[in-house]
Amino acid sequence: MTTALETIPREELALRWQRCREALAQMVPEAGGLLATSRTAIYWLSGSWMNGLFWLPREGEPVLLVRKGMERARLESSVAAMAPYRSYRDIAGAVAECGGTLASTVAVEMNGLPWTMGDKLRSALASVTLLPGDAALGFARSRKTAWELAKMRLCGERHNFALAEVLPEMLHAGMTEREVSHAAWNVFFELGHGGPLRMGNPGEETFLGHVAAGDSGNYPSVFNGPLGLRGEHPAIPVMGYAGKVWKRGEVLACDIGFCLEGYVTDKTQVYFAGTPDEVPQAVRVGHEFCKNVQDWLAENLRPGAIPEDLYMHCVAWAEREGLAGGFMGLGDNKVPFVGHGIGLVIDEFPPVAKKVRTPLEEGMVLALEPKFGIPGVGMVGVENTFEVTADGGVSLTGDMHDIVCIDS
Repeated sequence: MTTALETIPREELALRWQRCREALAQMVPEAGGLLATSRTAIYWLSGSWMNGLFWLPREGEPVLLVRKGMERARLESSVAAMAPYRSYRDIAGAVAECGGTLASTVAVEMNGLPWTMGDKLRSALASVTLLPGDAALGFARSRKTAWELAKMRLCGERHNFALAEVLPEMLHAGMTEREVSHAAWNVFFELGHGGPLRMGNPGEETFLGHVAAGDSGNYPSVFNGPLGLRGEHPAIPVMGYAGKVWKRGEVLACDIGFCLEGYVTDKTQVYFAGTPDEVPQAVRVGHEFCKNVQDWLAENLRPGAIPEDLYMHCVAWAEREGLAGGFMGLGDNKVPFVGHGIGLVIDEFPPVAKKVRTPLEEGMVLALEPKFGIPGVGMVGVENTFEVTADGGVSLTGDMHDIVCIDS
Protein backbone atom coordinates (compact mmCIF):
# COMPACT_ATOMS: atom_id res chain seq x y z
CA MET A 1 0.00 0.00 0.00
CA THR A 2 1.26 3.50 -0.85
CA THR A 3 2.06 5.56 2.23
CA ALA A 4 2.95 9.21 2.65
CA LEU A 5 6.58 10.10 3.28
CA GLU A 6 5.40 12.41 6.05
CA THR A 7 2.05 13.64 7.33
CA ILE A 8 1.94 16.86 9.30
CA PRO A 9 -0.23 16.14 12.36
CA ARG A 10 -3.64 17.79 12.37
CA GLU A 11 -2.80 19.37 15.74
CA GLU A 12 0.17 21.10 14.07
CA LEU A 13 -1.99 22.34 11.20
CA ALA A 14 -4.63 23.55 13.63
CA LEU A 15 -1.99 25.66 15.38
CA ARG A 16 -1.04 27.25 12.05
CA TRP A 17 -4.70 27.88 11.20
CA GLN A 18 -5.17 29.59 14.55
CA ARG A 19 -2.15 31.83 13.95
CA CYS A 20 -3.58 32.84 10.56
CA ARG A 21 -6.95 33.59 12.08
CA GLU A 22 -5.35 35.75 14.76
CA ALA A 23 -3.38 37.63 12.11
CA LEU A 24 -6.51 38.14 10.01
CA ALA A 25 -8.43 39.49 13.01
CA GLN A 26 -5.64 41.99 13.61
CA MET A 27 -4.74 42.97 10.04
CA VAL A 28 -7.81 42.28 7.85
CA PRO A 29 -10.67 42.24 10.37
CA GLU A 30 -13.39 42.65 7.75
CA ALA A 31 -12.40 39.43 5.95
CA GLY A 32 -14.34 36.26 6.70
CA GLY A 33 -11.39 34.05 5.83
CA LEU A 34 -8.18 33.58 3.86
CA LEU A 35 -7.81 32.09 0.38
CA ALA A 36 -4.25 30.80 -0.08
CA THR A 37 -3.10 30.51 -3.69
CA SER A 38 0.64 29.66 -3.72
CA ARG A 39 1.79 26.08 -3.37
CA THR A 40 4.11 27.10 -0.56
CA ALA A 41 1.26 28.54 1.50
CA ILE A 42 -1.02 25.62 0.62
CA TYR A 43 1.66 23.21 1.85
CA TRP A 44 2.07 25.17 5.09
CA LEU A 45 -1.68 25.09 5.69
CA SER A 46 -2.41 21.56 4.47
CA GLY A 47 0.76 19.46 4.52
CA SER A 48 0.59 18.72 0.78
CA TRP A 49 2.33 20.60 -2.07
CA MET A 50 -0.87 20.96 -3.99
CA ASN A 51 -2.09 22.32 -7.30
CA GLY A 52 -5.13 24.14 -5.99
CA LEU A 53 -6.33 26.57 -3.34
CA PHE A 54 -6.86 26.54 0.41
CA TRP A 55 -9.88 28.17 2.05
CA LEU A 56 -9.41 29.02 5.72
CA PRO A 57 -12.59 30.53 7.21
CA ARG A 58 -12.39 32.66 10.32
CA GLU A 59 -14.48 29.96 11.98
CA GLY A 60 -15.23 26.40 11.00
CA GLU A 61 -13.51 23.69 8.99
CA PRO A 62 -10.95 24.68 6.32
CA VAL A 63 -11.24 23.25 2.81
CA LEU A 64 -8.41 22.07 0.56
CA LEU A 65 -9.52 22.75 -3.01
CA VAL A 66 -7.70 20.48 -5.46
CA ARG A 67 -7.32 21.16 -9.15
CA LYS A 68 -5.03 18.18 -9.75
CA GLY A 69 -3.67 15.55 -7.40
CA MET A 70 -6.60 14.57 -5.17
CA GLU A 71 -5.16 11.11 -4.56
CA ARG A 72 -1.90 12.63 -3.32
CA ALA A 73 -3.76 15.18 -1.20
CA ARG A 74 -5.73 12.43 0.55
CA LEU A 75 -2.53 10.47 1.07
CA GLU A 76 -0.47 13.30 2.57
CA SER A 77 -2.80 15.80 4.21
CA SER A 78 -4.64 15.50 7.52
CA VAL A 79 -7.18 18.13 6.38
CA ALA A 80 -10.64 16.59 6.71
CA ALA A 81 -12.47 18.58 4.02
CA MET A 82 -11.25 18.33 0.42
CA ALA A 83 -13.02 19.08 -2.84
CA PRO A 84 -12.05 19.04 -6.51
CA TYR A 85 -12.56 22.03 -8.79
CA ARG A 86 -11.87 22.85 -12.43
CA SER A 87 -12.53 26.59 -12.62
CA TYR A 88 -12.46 29.49 -10.18
CA ARG A 89 -16.21 29.65 -10.75
CA ASP A 90 -16.45 26.33 -8.90
CA ILE A 91 -14.87 27.62 -5.68
CA ALA A 92 -18.00 28.65 -3.78
CA GLY A 93 -19.83 25.46 -4.77
CA ALA A 94 -16.90 23.25 -3.83
CA VAL A 95 -16.67 24.88 -0.40
CA ALA A 96 -20.44 24.43 0.04
CA GLU A 97 -20.16 20.71 -0.84
CA CYS A 98 -17.86 20.39 2.18
CA GLY A 99 -20.39 22.07 4.45
CA GLY A 100 -18.71 25.48 4.43
CA THR A 101 -19.43 28.93 3.07
CA LEU A 102 -17.21 31.27 1.09
CA ALA A 103 -17.38 34.61 2.87
CA SER A 104 -18.62 37.76 1.17
CA THR A 105 -15.26 39.40 1.94
CA VAL A 106 -12.14 37.29 1.45
CA ALA A 107 -8.47 37.98 2.16
CA VAL A 108 -6.51 36.58 -0.78
CA GLU A 109 -2.85 35.68 -1.02
CA MET A 110 -2.41 37.92 -4.07
CA ASN A 111 1.32 37.35 -4.58
CA GLY A 112 0.56 33.68 -5.20
CA LEU A 113 -1.09 34.43 -8.56
CA PRO A 114 0.19 36.09 -11.75
CA TRP A 115 -1.76 39.11 -12.88
CA THR A 116 -3.80 37.20 -15.48
CA MET A 117 -4.92 34.57 -12.97
CA GLY A 118 -5.71 37.25 -10.42
CA ASP A 119 -7.99 38.93 -12.94
CA LYS A 120 -9.70 35.60 -13.62
CA LEU A 121 -10.22 35.02 -9.90
CA ARG A 122 -11.72 38.49 -9.44
CA SER A 123 -14.02 37.95 -12.43
CA ALA A 124 -15.13 34.51 -11.23
CA LEU A 125 -15.85 35.84 -7.71
CA ALA A 126 -17.46 39.09 -8.85
CA SER A 127 -19.88 39.12 -5.92
CA VAL A 128 -17.07 38.67 -3.39
CA THR A 129 -14.90 41.50 -2.07
CA LEU A 130 -11.25 40.47 -2.37
CA LEU A 131 -8.71 42.10 -0.06
CA PRO A 132 -4.91 41.57 0.20
CA GLY A 133 -4.14 38.81 2.70
CA ASP A 134 -0.41 38.47 2.08
CA ALA A 135 0.69 40.48 5.11
CA ALA A 136 -1.46 38.47 7.51
CA LEU A 137 -0.28 35.17 6.02
CA GLY A 138 3.36 36.28 6.06
CA PHE A 139 3.13 37.36 9.69
CA ALA A 140 1.51 34.07 10.71
CA ARG A 141 4.23 32.08 8.95
CA SER A 142 7.02 34.18 10.48
CA ARG A 143 6.40 32.71 13.93
CA LYS A 144 7.65 29.15 13.66
CA THR A 145 6.02 26.35 15.61
CA ALA A 146 8.03 23.85 17.64
CA TRP A 147 7.55 21.37 14.78
CA GLU A 148 9.05 23.82 12.28
CA LEU A 149 11.89 24.85 14.57
CA ALA A 150 12.96 21.24 14.93
CA LYS A 151 13.27 21.02 11.13
CA MET A 152 15.21 24.27 10.87
CA ARG A 153 17.61 23.42 13.69
CA LEU A 154 18.57 20.17 11.98
CA CYS A 155 18.85 21.97 8.65
CA GLY A 156 21.17 24.58 10.18
CA GLU A 157 23.32 21.95 11.84
CA ARG A 158 23.95 20.18 8.55
CA HIS A 159 24.45 23.51 6.78
CA ASN A 160 27.20 24.53 9.17
CA PHE A 161 28.87 21.13 9.00
CA ALA A 162 28.94 21.37 5.19
CA LEU A 163 30.43 24.88 4.89
CA ALA A 164 32.64 25.01 7.98
CA GLU A 165 34.04 21.48 8.10
CA VAL A 166 33.53 19.41 4.95
CA LEU A 167 33.77 21.85 2.03
CA PRO A 168 37.11 23.43 3.15
CA GLU A 169 38.77 20.03 2.71
CA MET A 170 37.72 20.06 -0.95
CA LEU A 171 38.80 23.61 -1.82
CA HIS A 172 42.08 24.88 -3.24
CA ALA A 173 43.34 27.84 -5.21
CA GLY A 174 43.02 27.30 -8.94
CA MET A 175 39.43 26.05 -8.81
CA THR A 176 36.86 27.86 -10.91
CA GLU A 177 33.73 29.26 -9.34
CA ARG A 178 31.77 26.57 -11.15
CA GLU A 179 33.99 23.84 -9.70
CA VAL A 180 33.47 25.29 -6.22
CA SER A 181 29.70 25.29 -6.84
CA HIS A 182 29.72 21.65 -7.87
CA ALA A 183 31.85 20.68 -4.87
CA ALA A 184 29.37 22.44 -2.59
CA TRP A 185 26.45 20.66 -4.26
CA ASN A 186 28.12 17.28 -3.77
CA VAL A 187 28.65 17.99 -0.07
CA PHE A 188 25.12 19.32 0.40
CA PHE A 189 23.42 16.42 -1.35
CA GLU A 190 25.41 13.92 0.69
CA LEU A 191 24.01 15.60 3.80
CA GLY A 192 20.38 15.46 2.64
CA HIS A 193 19.87 18.78 0.85
CA GLY A 194 16.49 18.56 -0.90
CA GLY A 195 17.36 20.63 -3.96
CA PRO A 196 15.03 23.64 -4.36
CA LEU A 197 15.77 26.94 -2.67
CA ARG A 198 12.45 28.73 -2.95
CA MET A 199 11.93 32.47 -3.07
CA GLY A 200 8.75 34.26 -2.05
CA ASN A 201 9.25 37.45 -4.05
CA PRO A 202 7.45 36.95 -7.40
CA GLY A 203 9.89 36.36 -10.24
CA GLU A 204 12.96 35.98 -7.99
CA GLU A 205 15.02 32.82 -8.48
CA THR A 206 18.06 31.14 -7.03
CA PHE A 207 19.83 27.82 -7.48
CA LEU A 208 22.30 26.69 -4.80
CA GLY A 209 23.15 30.36 -4.20
CA HIS A 210 26.08 32.66 -4.99
CA VAL A 211 29.70 31.61 -5.38
CA ALA A 212 31.93 34.63 -5.97
CA ALA A 213 35.73 34.59 -6.11
CA GLY A 214 37.68 37.84 -5.84
CA ASP A 215 36.12 40.77 -7.65
CA SER A 216 33.14 38.64 -8.68
CA GLY A 217 31.80 39.60 -5.26
CA ASN A 218 31.23 43.13 -6.56
CA TYR A 219 30.03 42.20 -10.05
CA PRO A 220 26.72 43.96 -10.88
CA SER A 221 23.79 41.92 -9.63
CA VAL A 222 20.03 42.00 -10.11
CA PHE A 223 19.42 39.67 -7.17
CA ASN A 224 18.07 41.39 -4.06
CA GLY A 225 21.15 40.74 -1.99
CA PRO A 226 24.51 42.49 -1.43
CA LEU A 227 26.82 39.82 -2.87
CA GLY A 228 27.57 40.27 -6.56
CA LEU A 229 28.39 37.38 -8.86
CA ARG A 230 29.01 36.62 -12.50
CA GLY A 231 26.98 33.43 -12.35
CA GLU A 232 26.79 30.68 -14.92
CA HIS A 233 25.67 32.95 -17.77
CA PRO A 234 23.68 36.19 -18.25
CA ALA A 235 20.57 33.99 -18.61
CA ILE A 236 21.47 32.00 -15.48
CA PRO A 237 22.98 34.47 -12.97
CA VAL A 238 23.39 31.94 -10.16
CA MET A 239 26.12 29.64 -8.77
CA GLY A 240 29.52 30.52 -10.31
CA TYR A 241 31.27 31.23 -13.60
CA ALA A 242 33.39 28.52 -15.22
CA GLY A 243 35.79 31.18 -16.51
CA LYS A 244 36.59 32.77 -13.14
CA VAL A 245 39.47 31.10 -11.30
CA TRP A 246 39.92 31.52 -7.54
CA LYS A 247 43.52 32.70 -7.25
CA ARG A 248 45.89 32.73 -4.31
CA GLY A 249 45.47 35.92 -2.32
CA GLU A 250 41.76 36.20 -3.18
CA VAL A 251 38.66 35.87 -1.05
CA LEU A 252 35.90 33.44 -1.98
CA ALA A 253 32.37 34.18 -0.77
CA CYS A 254 29.89 31.29 -0.73
CA ASP A 255 26.37 32.53 0.04
CA ILE A 256 24.45 29.29 -0.36
CA GLY A 257 21.36 27.94 1.34
CA PHE A 258 20.56 24.48 2.66
CA CYS A 259 17.09 22.94 2.24
CA LEU A 260 15.89 20.08 4.41
CA GLU A 261 12.35 18.74 4.02
CA GLY A 262 11.20 22.06 2.60
CA TYR A 263 12.74 24.35 5.21
CA VAL A 264 15.74 26.54 4.41
CA THR A 265 18.60 28.04 6.37
CA ASP A 266 20.91 30.69 4.93
CA LYS A 267 24.63 31.04 5.54
CA THR A 268 27.58 32.81 3.97
CA GLN A 269 31.09 31.50 4.50
CA VAL A 270 34.12 33.46 3.29
CA TYR A 271 37.33 31.60 2.43
CA PHE A 272 40.79 33.00 1.63
CA ALA A 273 43.36 31.34 -0.61
CA GLY A 274 46.48 31.68 1.49
CA THR A 275 47.66 31.81 5.08
CA PRO A 276 46.13 33.97 7.84
CA ASP A 277 49.18 36.25 7.68
CA GLU A 278 48.50 36.94 4.00
CA VAL A 279 44.95 38.23 4.51
CA PRO A 280 44.92 41.92 3.41
CA GLN A 281 44.23 44.53 6.07
CA ALA A 282 41.12 45.82 4.27
CA VAL A 283 39.70 42.29 4.31
CA ARG A 284 40.42 41.92 8.02
CA VAL A 285 38.79 45.26 8.87
CA GLY A 286 35.69 44.70 6.76
CA HIS A 287 35.11 41.16 7.95
CA GLU A 288 35.68 41.97 11.61
CA PHE A 289 33.17 44.83 11.37
CA CYS A 290 30.57 42.50 9.88
CA LYS A 291 31.17 39.95 12.64
CA ASN A 292 30.69 42.64 15.26
CA VAL A 293 27.48 43.82 13.60
CA GLN A 294 26.15 40.27 13.49
CA ASP A 295 27.02 39.74 17.16
CA TRP A 296 25.20 42.93 18.14
CA LEU A 297 22.16 42.05 16.06
CA ALA A 298 22.04 38.56 17.52
CA GLU A 299 22.26 39.92 21.07
CA ASN A 300 19.31 42.20 20.31
CA LEU A 301 17.22 39.65 18.42
CA ARG A 302 14.66 39.46 21.22
CA PRO A 303 10.87 39.62 21.45
CA GLY A 304 9.74 43.23 21.16
CA ALA A 305 12.73 44.45 19.15
CA ILE A 306 11.81 46.63 16.17
CA PRO A 307 13.50 45.62 12.89
CA GLU A 308 13.79 49.21 11.67
CA ASP A 309 15.60 50.24 14.86
CA LEU A 310 18.06 47.37 14.48
CA TYR A 311 18.74 48.32 10.87
CA MET A 312 19.21 52.03 11.54
CA HIS A 313 21.62 51.28 14.39
CA CYS A 314 23.82 49.26 12.02
CA VAL A 315 23.74 51.89 9.27
CA ALA A 316 24.75 54.61 11.74
CA TRP A 317 27.50 52.36 13.09
CA ALA A 318 28.95 51.85 9.60
CA GLU A 319 28.90 55.62 9.05
CA ARG A 320 30.75 56.28 12.32
CA GLU A 321 33.42 53.75 11.36
CA GLY A 322 33.85 55.27 7.90
CA LEU A 323 32.63 52.03 6.32
CA ALA A 324 29.26 53.14 4.96
CA GLY A 325 30.41 53.01 1.34
CA GLY A 326 30.96 49.27 1.29
CA PHE A 327 28.43 48.23 3.94
CA MET A 328 25.74 45.96 2.44
CA GLY A 329 27.23 46.21 -1.04
CA LEU A 330 29.04 48.59 -3.35
CA GLY A 331 27.27 50.99 -5.69
CA ASP A 332 24.09 49.61 -7.21
CA ASN A 333 24.62 46.31 -5.37
CA LYS A 334 23.90 48.00 -2.03
CA VAL A 335 20.71 46.72 -0.39
CA PRO A 336 18.55 48.48 2.26
CA PHE A 337 18.43 45.65 4.82
CA VAL A 338 20.73 43.63 7.06
CA GLY A 339 18.60 40.52 7.44
CA HIS A 340 15.38 38.76 6.54
CA GLY A 341 12.95 36.19 7.79
CA ILE A 342 13.40 32.65 6.50
CA GLY A 343 11.55 29.34 6.56
CA LEU A 344 9.84 27.59 3.64
CA VAL A 345 11.23 30.36 1.43
CA ILE A 346 14.46 32.32 1.75
CA ASP A 347 12.86 35.76 1.85
CA GLU A 348 10.16 35.59 4.50
CA PHE A 349 8.82 38.29 6.78
CA PRO A 350 10.22 40.26 8.53
CA PRO A 351 13.10 42.02 6.79
CA VAL A 352 15.47 43.91 9.08
CA ALA A 353 14.96 47.17 7.24
CA LYS A 354 13.48 50.65 7.32
CA LYS A 355 9.73 51.04 7.84
CA VAL A 356 9.38 47.57 9.38
CA ARG A 357 7.93 48.39 12.79
CA THR A 358 6.34 45.02 13.61
CA PRO A 359 7.98 43.80 16.84
CA LEU A 360 9.91 40.55 16.73
CA GLU A 361 8.34 37.58 18.46
CA GLU A 362 9.82 34.49 20.04
CA GLY A 363 9.98 31.70 17.50
CA MET A 364 10.69 33.92 14.52
CA VAL A 365 13.73 32.86 12.48
CA LEU A 366 15.88 35.41 10.65
CA ALA A 367 18.99 35.31 8.51
CA LEU A 368 21.36 38.12 9.51
CA GLU A 369 23.78 39.04 6.72
CA PRO A 370 26.08 42.01 7.32
CA LYS A 371 28.38 42.17 4.31
CA PHE A 372 31.11 44.53 3.16
CA GLY A 373 32.26 45.19 -0.39
CA ILE A 374 35.90 46.14 -1.04
CA PRO A 375 36.69 47.71 -4.44
CA GLY A 376 38.98 45.53 -6.52
CA VAL A 377 39.00 42.81 -3.86
CA GLY A 378 35.51 41.35 -3.49
CA MET A 379 33.05 40.94 -0.67
CA VAL A 380 33.55 39.75 2.90
CA GLY A 381 31.17 39.38 5.81
CA VAL A 382 28.90 36.83 7.36
CA GLU A 383 25.42 35.41 7.22
CA ASN A 384 23.83 33.02 9.65
CA THR A 385 20.32 31.94 10.55
CA PHE A 386 19.09 32.84 14.03
CA GLU A 387 16.12 31.84 16.16
CA VAL A 388 14.58 34.68 18.18
CA THR A 389 14.52 33.83 21.89
CA ALA A 390 14.02 35.74 25.13
CA ASP A 391 17.82 35.65 25.60
CA GLY A 392 18.68 36.89 22.11
CA GLY A 393 19.26 35.26 18.77
CA VAL A 394 20.50 31.66 18.79
CA SER A 395 22.48 30.68 15.70
CA LEU A 396 21.18 27.60 13.92
CA THR A 397 24.11 27.58 11.49
CA GLY A 398 27.13 27.51 13.77
CA ASP A 399 29.18 29.88 15.89
CA MET A 400 32.46 30.01 13.94
CA HIS A 401 32.28 33.13 11.78
CA ASP A 402 35.92 33.75 10.87
CA ILE A 403 37.35 33.65 7.37
CA VAL A 404 38.59 30.13 6.66
CA CYS A 405 42.08 30.16 5.14
CA ILE A 406 42.87 27.52 2.51
CA ASP A 407 46.62 27.24 2.09
CA SER A 408 46.86 24.79 -0.80
